[in-house]
Amino acid sequence: MDAMSVRSLNVVIAPDSFGGALDSVGVSAAIAAGWSSVRPDDTIVRRPMADGGEGTLAAVAAALGDAAQRRATETTDPIGRPISADWLLLDGGRSAFIELAAASGLARLTPDERTPRNALAASTRGTGVLIRAALDAGVERITIGLGGSATTDGGSGLLRALGLRLLDAASADLADGGGALAHLDRIEVEGLDARLPSVKLTVASDVTNRLCGPRGAAATYGPQKGADTATTETLDAALAHYGRAIEEATGRLVADLPGAGAAGGTTAGLLGFTSTHVVPGVEVVAGLVGLAEALADADLVITGEGRADEQTLHGKAAIGVATLARSRQTPVVLLCGALGPGADALEAATHVAVVQPIADGPNDLATAMADTERLLTSAAARLARTVGIGLELGVG
Repeated sequence: MDAMSVRSLNVVIAPDSFGGALDSVGVSAAIAAGWSSVRPDDTIVRRPMADGGEGTLAAVAAALGDAAQRRATETTDPIGRPISADWLLLDGGRSAFIELAAASGLARLTPDERTPRNALAASTRGTGVLIRAALDAGVERITIGLGGSATTDGGSGLLRALGLRLLDAASADLADGGGALAHLDRIEVEGLDARLPSVKLTVASDVTNRLCGPRGAAATYGPQKGADTATTETLDAALAHYGRAIEEATGRLVADLPGAGAAGGTTAGLLGFTSTHVVPGVEVVAGLVGLAEALADADLVITGEGRADEQTLHGKAAIGVATLARSRQTPVVLLCGALGPGADALEAATHVAVVQPIADGPNDLATAMADTERLLTSAAARLARTVGIGLELGVG
C-alpha cells in the first residue's frame, strides 16, 4: 500500500538532554528532523524537557517561544565577578522562571577555579539579584530551578541579596560563602524584601539530601565543587550552625527536611525565610512547557535521555514524560545513547513501549557523544520508517 494513504500522526517529542553531548532543545530538534525526513506530513510538537536544573531555562524558552520573554540582568557569578544572566518572564508578565545555574552555576567556573578556597567562598548572591529583578517586574509567581550550583552557602547569598542580614559576634556582616557561616552570630530578618510574602515561590528540585551529615549538601556535592576533605568538613559544620541559627530566628527546623540540601542547601534557606513550595522538577517543567496540553491529541510520544538504566525510573525527566503519556494510553518510545543495568525494567513497568538505543555501529563513548546529533536524527528516521510499516500493515 502507498505509504501516503496512511493517516498522518500527531507526534510529541519531549526528551531530556543527553548529558555532556546535547541539551534537550538540540535533542528534540534532531529527533524532529529525522522523523520529518521520512514522514513529512505528520504534525510534530516539540516540548524539550529538563528536571529543573541546568538547561531548564533553555527548554522552557524553546517550548514556549514568544510567550517566554528573556530578560538579561546584571549580577554576579559564584565568586563575585560581574556577569549578565538571563531569566524568563512568563504568563504575560505574571510569572518568572529563574535557573539558579544561570548566575550561580558550576559552569560559571573553569576547572582550575574549582578550588577549596572558592568552594568556601562561592555564593548564591547572584541568583538573589535575579529574583529581585523578577520582583521589580511585578510578577506574582517565581519558580526557581535548582541544580548545577557551584555553591554550598545554604542559599544565604540569595537571601542577603533580598535584604537578609547575617552578622558575626561584632555585629559585622559576614563575608559571602558557606565557609563564613561558621562565624554567624545573629540573623536580622527585618530588611528582607517585603514583597516576598505576596509572591508564590516554587522550587523545582528532585534532590532528597538533607542539609548536613554524611549525605548532606557538603558531603554529597562539595567535592565536585572543589572542596577537599577538610573543606567539606568545614562546610558541613558551617551549614549545621546555620541550620540552628535559622531555627532560632524563625522557629523553623529546616536542617532535617528531605531535600533541604539541594543546590548547596539553598532549599534550606528558602524554606527558613520564605513560604517556598518544593515540587519535583519534572512536574514543574511539564507544567511550564504545557506538556499535558501537548499530549492531549498525541498519537505517539518520543522521549529520550543519554543513558537508560534503573535510575531512569527514579524521577528522571524521561520517565516523567512517559508516565504522563501512558496515563492517556499514548505509546511512548524512549531513545537513549546507551543502555545500562535495569533498562529492561522500563518496558516491564509499562511506562515505555520501546527503549531504543541510537547507536548505529560500534563506537567508543567519546566518538558517540561527539556524533550524538547525527545518531539521534538517524535513529528517529529509522523509527519513523518502522512506525510507517506498522501503519501500512494495520490498514492493509
